[in-house]
Amino acid sequence: MIFIAEIGLNHNGNINLCYELIKQAKYSGADIAKFQLGWRGKPGELNYISENDLKKIFNWGKYFDIEIMFSVFTFEAFKMLKKFNPSSYKIASRTVIDNKKLVERILKENKTTYISLGMWKKKKLPFRKTSKIKYLWCKSTYPNTLSDLKNFPKKFNKTLFNGFSDHTMGIETSLIAISRGAEVIEKHFTLDKSNTTIRDHALSATPEEFKNLVNLGLEINKKIINGI
Repeated sequence: MIFIAEIGLNHNGNINLCYELIKQAKYSGADIAKFQLGWRGKPGELNYISENDLKKIFNWGKYFDIEIMFSVFTFEAFKMLKKFNPSSYKIASRTVIDNKKLVERILKENKTTYISLGMWKKKKLPFRKTSKIKYLWCKSTYPNTLSDLKNFPKKFNKTLFNGFSDHTMGIETSLIAISRGAEVIEKHFTLDKSNTTIRDHALSATPEEFKNLVNLGLEINKKIINGI
């Protein structure tokens, strides 16, 4: 199982807050702490991250022994991120639609790449499935409603999806996904769900909730592996 704490823009424009978010993600059992690079990322915008900020974030990840990953939205962001030799990349749903050439360039790195398909409407996958590509079932609504989940996979191992990028309220849907064979769970992560700086806080998991997700998810996965 891989658990990704999607911090995204939940640092509210305060890069120093990333230290505590990374720390809490690690203590909550996340394997990866994920941010976004190039989205609302111009100087003066909420998610502006400089090369020096990137250095801080990767150093904090190293200190807390948790992988740092970024969703990449522009070629400029990719060029800057590549200097830090990340272990993996994330492709957001909108990037699959808006910037196919960027995705193809990232895939040439031949590193593990997680791709959300929240906006993909076609049955055929946008990029040929390989061992390095991990497709995540997703719906790009914030938050997901029950009607958004009507095509939620019944058995992930019978699909081309490796996991689930969760935009629902609570952790229950992620646990359902694990019970249906999902091997990767990406869940938004926050220190304060009541914060209104951006909409993502409300649908995020707190450290306590994320820890419950990880602990229950691992037990469910263990039972599945043992044939229950």
